[in-house]
Amino acid sequence: MTPQHIGIVGCSAEGAALCYRTICLEGAQLLGRDDHPEVTMHTISLARYMAPIHQGDWDAVGELMLTSARTLATAGAQFLICPDNTIHQALSYIDGRSPLPCLHIADAVATEAEARGFRRLGLTGTRWLVESRVYPEKLAARGIDFLRPEPDEREAINRIIFEELVQGRQSPEAVARFQQVIGRMKAAGCDAVVLGCTEIPLLMNDGNSPLPTLDSTRLLARAALRRSIG
Repeated sequence: MTPQHIGIVGCSAEGAALCYRTICLEGAQLLGRDDHPEVTMHTISLARYMAPIHQGDWDAVGELMLTSARTLATAGAQFLICPDNTIHQALSYIDGRSPLPCLHIADAVATEAEARGFRRLGLTGTRWLVESRVYPEKLAARGIDFLRPEPDEREAINRIIFEELVQGRQSPEAVARFQQVIGRMKAAGCDAVVLGCTEIPLLMNDGNSPLPTLDSTRLLARAALRRSIG
């Protein structure tokens, strides 16, 4: 069977690029050397997303996502993924209007957490993401508890994401701050941490994290490969 054509609704460049690269490299492991499913990506600028996000206008965020979804459908994509955790908050605003089905990033993470037997997860990501219901709803459906960062930790992580990671920069100071946050989550009883911004895996991994990591970017890419290849 021919693999299904994957459409990527991009938002921030670094996270979308990591997801695309994972699909291509790991697709070759499944399909053969240099092979991977057909992939098309459409990316409206991050600036156009951030304006309504700052205003809490998730309807407008959803309309931007729909623009990409329609473009990708025209290009022949058969289903969608969105390698950006934060804008998943807008999916409920466009439910039933997308021309194509969309895999949910938190479903991919929750499925992996359940498979590995994790019972309490620390959440990291933008302040909009960690204050939302994007992950709690998916985790609760599987009986998995969660812990949000403290308010000062949310602001620190948010700053690192937008001032460093989406700009393609990773600093030792940022690693140290994440380690502090994740270390506190471990002390509070978490047995794994969700890297809930698609750029965080560029900074943190199992080798430098106090807790096992759930890499939302790569888990979404792998879910897309499974869907595509069947």
